[in-house]
Amino acid sequence: MNEPHEWTFSEQSALIITAPPRADFFHNPTEETRKNSVPFLYTTTSENFILTTRVSVDIRDRNDSACLMVMADENNWAKLCYEDFRGRPSIISVVTKDISDDCIGDYVGNVKPFFRVSRYDNCIAFHYSLDGNDWALVRYFGMKNSQRLKVGVVAQSPVGEGCVVKFDYLQLFPNTNKDVNNI
Repeated sequence: MNEPHEWTFSEQSALIITAPPRADFFHNPTEETRKNSVPFLYTTTSENFILTTRVSVDIRDRNDSACLMVMADENNWAKLCYEDFRGRPSIISVVTKDISDDCIGDYVGNVKPFFRVSRYDNCIAFHYSLDGNDWALVRYFGMKNSQRLKVGVVAQSPVGEGCVVKFDYLQLFPNTNKDVNNI
C-alpha cells in the first residue's frame, strides 16, 4: 500500500525504506484531516502471530519514524513506532478505530529498539525492548474485524522531507499463547 519510491534489502537481509515527504497514517481526532499516505509493506494473515524486528531511523525532522503496523481495514488499524517526539526519540503507539489516538510512551534516546506485535484472536499487544531480551508492554488493545489482518512495516515522515528507516531481523511467527500481554 503506497509503495515507497525507494526500498531495498541490504546484504545483511535488512529492509531499508525511504519515507516520502509528509507521509503519514493518522486520522486526526478533530476530524479535520485523514492521512493514509505512508508506505506500508505488509502480508495478510488470518492466523495468530508474533511479528518482531529491530528498527532504526535516520531522523531528520519531527515525527520521523519506523513502525510496525496491523490493519483490519482503512478505519481500523494500529502502529507501534520509534519516533522523534519533540526532539526526543521515543516509543509511540497509535490505535485507530475510525479516529486515531496518539500515545507517547518511553523516551529511549538514540538506540535501535526491538519491536514485537503479538496477536491472539481480537487481542493485540505492542512491546519494545532495548536488548531483544527484556520486553516492556507499550499497549494492549482489542481490534474488531481482525479476521484477516494486514501486518507489516511503515516508514513515515509526517511533517518532514523524508527519512530512511531500517528493519533488521524482521520475522513473523505463529502464536499459540492467548496472553499476548506476557509473551
